[in-house]
Amino acid sequence: MAEMTWQQDRLEHNRLARAQRGDEDAFARLTEPYRRELQLHCYRIVGSLQDAEDLLQETMLAAWRGLEQFEGRSSLRAWLYTIATNRCLNALRDRERRPQAAPGDRRGGPGRISHPPESFAEIGWLQPYPDALLEGVMDRAPGPAARYEAKESVALAFVSGLQHLAPRQRAVLVLRDVLGFHADEVADMLGSSEASVNSALQRARGTLDKRMAPRQERVTVPSAGDDAEMIRRFANAFESDDIEGVVALLTDDAVISMPPQPEWHQGRDAIASFLRARHAERLPSRWRFYRVAANLQPAFAYYLEEDGEWVRGGMFVLAVRRDGIESITRFPDDGRLLDRFDAPPHL
Repeated sequence: MAEMTWQQDRLEHNRLARAQRGDEDAFARLTEPYRRELQLHCYRIVGSLQDAEDLLQETMLAAWRGLEQFEGRSSLRAWLYTIATNRCLNALRDRERRPQAAPGDRRGGPGRISHPPESFAEIGWLQPYPDALLEGVMDRAPGPAARYEAKESVALAFVSGLQHLAPRQRAVLVLRDVLGFHADEVADMLGSSEASVNSALQRARGTLDKRMAPRQERVTVPSAGDDAEMIRRFANAFESDDIEGVVALLTDDAVISMPPQPEWHQGRDAIASFLRARHAERLPSRWRFYRVAANLQPAFAYYLEEDGEWVRGGMFVLAVRRDGIESITRFPDDGRLLDRFDAPPHL
């Protein structure tokens, strides 16, 4: 094992030396192992798949241009995270995005619990993240300082919750509690002090804890048993416009939302009323579902019937708790989104 590690370090050192002399192929091989995790890092901070892809390209370009200045005082991985994080913070300052209160029925129904729902309706720029891009990334153990499990840290509810934090707090929380970097490392990345990092982390944790459900009530990754059967029944009910069947699978405090549209409805009665109204608008059109994979949560691309063909319309991402489906989030297809989830153009 020690011999293998030594050989890997030597190989990376040789590639670094060649890349610093202008060898583009060596640079590509040097940075390729980090590309997916850096893109996921950008996604957590900005909440948008498209923006994360753009920021990854900006990070790689900045790294290529600045590679001669890399002196090895930190690991290459930490140096790349420094660039990516600061690119994200610059983008957030330029865009000045702020979560907006979404209209809708928030009253819910009987049995509603007191904690804020794991909802992301107020984040108009939120996009789902393909599971295919998580392969290999989820297998890497975070540092010892990490607070969140890997699966939890890619859930839509978590990514949405991050968007409510100030940009610097967002970056600190992801670097410390998700990736497990130490406070002194994060301070170096952000050009700050450890005291400032720890203060930002405490404020970020407090805000996020208020928005997230208690850990024992958070969404789960569906198993091959009862949860999978619930998801199958949900798809069948939705395809057949069985609104009562859909509602029966929901938790008491379930939420349906449709970013970027300002639609946000909570509780079985409110959701049932909303679905009936949408059903009446859609008639006589029908739809079909096609299973995809997003944020390690159940997801479906949906297809609408147009002139005898089934044409892509968008996708649904579900959040599942032990007592039922906690949220339904619909994302429209912008002509490119579903390409990233390998959903065919037609059924």
